[in-house]
Formats: sequence, C-alpha cells, structure tokens
Amino acid sequence: MSIKITNECVNCGACVIECPNNAIYEEGMEWSYSDGTSLEGILNHRGENINAKEKNEPLSYDFFYIVPEKCTECRGFHDVPQCAAVCPVDCCVKDEKNIESINELNFKKNKLHCE
Repeated sequence: MSIKITNECVNCGACVIECPNNAIYEEGMEWSYSDGTSLEGILNHRGENINAKEKNEPLSYDFFYIVPEKCTECRGFHDVPQCAAVCPVDCCVKDEKNIESINELNFKKNKLHCE
C-alpha cells in the first residue's frame, strides 16, 4: 500500500527530498508522473496509455501530499519508507485506501523508472 500524509503535517518538506519516486508534493501543487524522471508515457491503473507529462490536479490544498499512483513505499530503494523515517511529526502513515501487494509495488517502481 502507499503512504499518505495526514492533516497533522506541518509542511516542513523534510519528506520531499527523500522520496525516490518524486511522489510528494507541496499543498496546492499540480503533479505528473514524469516529475523528476524522463518518462514520456505510462499506463495508468485502468490500462490506458497517458502522457506522463500531463499535469494533474493537486490532491491537497492544505498540506503536503503523496500521489498513491507514484508511491512504492520506497521498494527497490530503501528498506522502509523514507518519508515516514524523516517526518518530525509522524504524519506519514500507511494509506489503508490504497492497499497493494509487494509484487504490485515492485511493478509500479519498475514502471516509473523504466526498468
């Protein structure tokens, strides 16, 4: 499952630089699959080929947020999710609405990093 940021977030930004998938954004900031990568196209969760550079609406206007489609819990990079490890207020927690198996997380990591 992916990680989410709760409303206890103090908007310190410590998590942003730790994310290997560029999945964490400031409140009100648009996101895309290609941010921080060379991705040009990607299959979304419905199997549709989309422009990876296409900007998407922010998921939060109040505090930093994690895009579930890009979060892999740092699989393939670190043993634990780095956002949770560095968060000073422990607001990076498992997202119960986005449960994924280890295989699904690994697949997503490979898809995002063109492996």
